[in-house]
Amino acid sequence: MAESNFWVDYILPLLLIVGYIAAIVVPVLLVVALVTYGERKIWAAMQFRKGPNVVGPFGLFQPLADGLKLLMKETIIPTGANRVLFIMAPMIMFALGLVGWAVIPFDTHLVLADINVGILYLFAVSSLGVYGIIIAGWASNSKYGFLGALRSAAQMVSYEVSIGFVLVTVMLVAGSLNLSDIVEAQKGLWFFIPLAPMFVIYFISALAETNRTPFDLPEAEGELVAGYQVEYSAMTWALFMLGEYANIVLLSGLCVILFLGGWLPPFHVEPFIWIPGVVWFIAKTAFVIFLFTWVRATMPRYRYDQLMRLGWKVFLPASLAWVIITAGAMHLFGWMPQ
Repeated sequence: MAESNFWVDYILPLLLIVGYIAAIVVPVLLVVALVTYGERKIWAAMQFRKGPNVVGPFGLFQPLADGLKLLMKETIIPTGANRVLFIMAPMIMFALGLVGWAVIPFDTHLVLADINVGILYLFAVSSLGVYGIIIAGWASNSKYGFLGALRSAAQMVSYEVSIGFVLVTVMLVAGSLNLSDIVEAQKGLWFFIPLAPMFVIYFISALAETNRTPFDLPEAEGELVAGYQVEYSAMTWALFMLGEYANIVLLSGLCVILFLGGWLPPFHVEPFIWIPGVVWFIAKTAFVIFLFTWVRATMPRYRYDQLMRLGWKVFLPASLAWVIITAGAMHLFGWMPQ
């Protein structure tokens, strides 16, 4: 009886948790591979070329071929580098790109951890990403890598503040820190309409947060070669890329939850209500990822001083002002959630 209770009380719940985690992590990794393929096809279409079209039907196996190539290459650790931290940095970036999905609701009650402070959890996880970049630059024993890490850290911290005020505004309107409650609060009107300025600030800040064009300054080839990851190769470099793309997908999913109604259909009429909520969530997330790709294919790179000026002198006061305006309007008209 004691042995039976041990399996039921400890081993079975542990196996269920591992199964839930695998059910999220494996699809996310597959989506990351598809995003890299989709980006290259979208860029090719915009530039009137074909893109990946050799490996597999329509080039669909190209991400797999790239992964095998990086897996078989030799991982080179520079002389004088801190070996432990050098290997740990990309692992930190990759792990942080995945753990945020624990609180993302894909549909009603379809979430791994439906905690009441989901926004704070995601804000904390996204803020930790800067540690992986700082560690990578310092452990590489390279001036270029260290300067790139400092530049990237300053960029991420700057735009993290604006994203924080965006989250505060959404929390004010929804009256909850729970992500499922935020989606439910958008049944009548998606938040990107009344909070349009914050939606724009969030999207642009997400570009800077993930070091994406036009804010890919840490990888300025003319100044810093490849920034904080200049000394990385093979699978260590691949982990940085996987972490970056997983973070892009995560921020796109969070954008859908905060502003685009999450799993809710655009119209509560037939045939929209027949489509499962998780399908709506995936479709909206794919649209936001397309916007990331579209911007990268069309926008030139900012200068670093322009990047910092935009973050501190435009987005920070604008987001703070919108928080005050939103709170004042809701109090004035009696819209404060109970």
